[in-house]
Amino acid sequence: MAKRLIAGLLLIPLADALLLVASSAFLDWRLIVALVVLTGLLGMLAVRAEGRHTLRRIQRSLARGEPPTDELVDGGLLVAAGAFLLTPGFVTDAVGFILVFPPTRRLVRGVVKSRYVVPKMDQFTGGFATGNVYTFGFPGGNDDGGMGPMGGNGPGPGGSGPSGGSTGGDDTVDLGDDAYDVDFDDENGGRTSN
Repeated sequence: MAKRLIAGLLLIPLADALLLVASSAFLDWRLIVALVVLTGLLGMLAVRAEGRHTLRRIQRSLARGEPPTDELVDGGLLVAAGAFLLTPGFVTDAVGFILVFPPTRRLVRGVVKSRYVVPKMDQFTGGFATGNVYTFGFPGGNDDGGMGPMGGNGPGPGGSGPSGGSTGGDDTVDLGDDAYDVDFDDENGGRTSN
């Protein structure tokens, strides 16, 4: 993901420079500068207005006791839009305007949430944030029904890590270098030791 982001951040200014050079063949340089400055100013006014609107939506969501997830993602997209609109060029201005206007920003927000926000929330909370709680182990763990927070091999109940869980069919729980015998009640109420 980081490589794609760096490549995108390098390709956008390159495309911008090429478009500015190509447009100089058709337009006067003063007109090009005026267009770049004008689109930047109009874009910043739009970012400012949308930022105020998003802040009011965040406040309304918090007043209702709801988490403002969509509004926070919108706020992040508006910050990115401001950065794109401050960068001189036609391509960066186009990307900035896509992130400013609500209909197109809603589409981008959906992609950002589905690809980045929701998977990260599931990763950090074990599925509790989105309701995808696993009751019989976690994806990527072994399929023995372990319920440790890092899968069947992780620590915690059911995992084979330091906090316990079964390691197989024997009665000895391995906790590093120490091994403990486990006492069980037999059918007649007596105690047996292994």
